[in-house]
Amino acid sequence: MIILVISTIACLTGFAIVTLLHNQHQMDVIVRPEVPADETPLITIIVPARDEERNIRRCVEGLLAQTYPFFELIVLDDRSTDATPRILNDLARRDPRLRIMQGKKLPEAWAGKPHALYQAAREAFGEWLCFVDADTFTKPEALASVHIEAMRQSADLFSIMTEQELGSFWEKVILPLVFTALSVGFSPRKVNDPAKPDAIANGQFIFIKRRAYEAVGGHAAIKSSIVEDKDLASLVKHGGYRLVIGDGRSIASTRMYTSLPEIWEGWTKNMFLGLSSSPGLLLLGAFGAFVSLLAALVLPLWSMGWLAWWAAGGGSQALAIGSEAAALWGYLILWRGLALGGMKVSSWYAFSVPLGAGIFAAMMFTSAWKVLSGAGVTWKGRKYSGHP
Repeated sequence: MIILVISTIACLTGFAIVTLLHNQHQMDVIVRPEVPADETPLITIIVPARDEERNIRRCVEGLLAQTYPFFELIVLDDRSTDATPRILNDLARRDPRLRIMQGKKLPEAWAGKPHALYQAAREAFGEWLCFVDADTFTKPEALASVHIEAMRQSADLFSIMTEQELGSFWEKVILPLVFTALSVGFSPRKVNDPAKPDAIANGQFIFIKRRAYEAVGGHAAIKSSIVEDKDLASLVKHGGYRLVIGDGRSIASTRMYTSLPEIWEGWTKNMFLGLSSSPGLLLLGAFGAFVSLLAALVLPLWSMGWLAWWAAGGGSQALAIGSEAAALWGYLILWRGLALGGMKVSSWYAFSVPLGAGIFAAMMFTSAWKVLSGAGVTWKGRKYSGHP
C-alpha cells in the first residue's frame, strides 16, 4: 500500500510538472511579413563570423535581399581559419553594399563575440543596429517587418525567436527539450512585462536602437560575457529601456548545430552561465536537471518495475501502479508530440524523451562543473576560464 501511495503522489506530481513545463512558451508578440513603413531610418546589420564557411553565404545573401530600402551590412570576419574570408570576398565583389571588416586580435578579458560586435558597432552609421548570427537566415521581409513591429511595441531592444532548422537525429532528440527548458526559465510574457526583472534576448537576431545601445555601454559593458545576448537584454531592461521579445519564425530561421559534439559544446557553454546570474535561475536550472534525470531514469524504471512486480504476484496493486505509470507516460508523450509539431519535427520523437532528457541533464551538470571548477568553457577554438 505504501508503494501505491508513493506511486500516486509521483503520478500527480508528474502531471503537474509536465503541465508547467509546457505552458510557459506563449509569445503574444508575433512578427508577420510586412512591407516597409513610410519612415525608414538607416539600419546597420552586423554579422560576426568566425569559421562560418557552412553558413555565411546563405546568411549574407538573405540579408542583401531585404526589401527594406535603407540599410548597410557589415560582416566582421573574426580571424577565421576556414573558407569564410574567401566566400565573403566573393560576395562583396558581387554587391558593394557588403562591407567586410577584419577582426583584431582578441584582447585580454574580452570574449570573442562581444569583441566582434563591439568592433563592428563602432563603424556603424545606423540609427538602429541589427545583430544577426551567421547561422541565421532571413526572408526578404525580415528587416522591414521587425522594424515595424519594434515601432509598434515602442521597443528599444526587440529580439525574435527564429524558426529552428533541425536536421539530424540528435538535433531532434535534444534541442526541443532545451527550448522547452528555456521557455520555463525565461517566460516571454515575463520578459515583455516592464514590471518584472526577467530579461533575455535571442542573440541570433537582436534589433536595438543605437541610442539605447550606447546609453547602456554596448558590448564593452559586457565584454567578458559568454552569454552576451542575455546580458545585453539585462542591461537594457534594468536601464529603464523597453525590452520586447517576439515570435519571428515566419521571417527567419536558424540552424544552430548539426551534430552531437556541436550541440554538446554549444550548450555546455551557455547553460550554467546563462542561469548563474541569479540564485532563482540557478535553482530553476538545478530543478530542470533533476527533472531531466527523473525522465531519463526513474520513469522508465517505474514503467518496467510494475510489470516485474505483477509477474511476481503483485496483483491489483501492481496493475494500479502500472496504470499510473502508463497515464503519466501518455500525458508526457502527448505534450511532447504537440511541442515537436510546433517545431516541424515528427511526433514520433516524443518517445525519445528519456534519451534526450538524460543528455540534457548531463550537459547541465557538465556546464556547472566547468564553471565551478575553473576548468572553463571552450567555444570557436577559444577557451574562457572561470565565470565571466
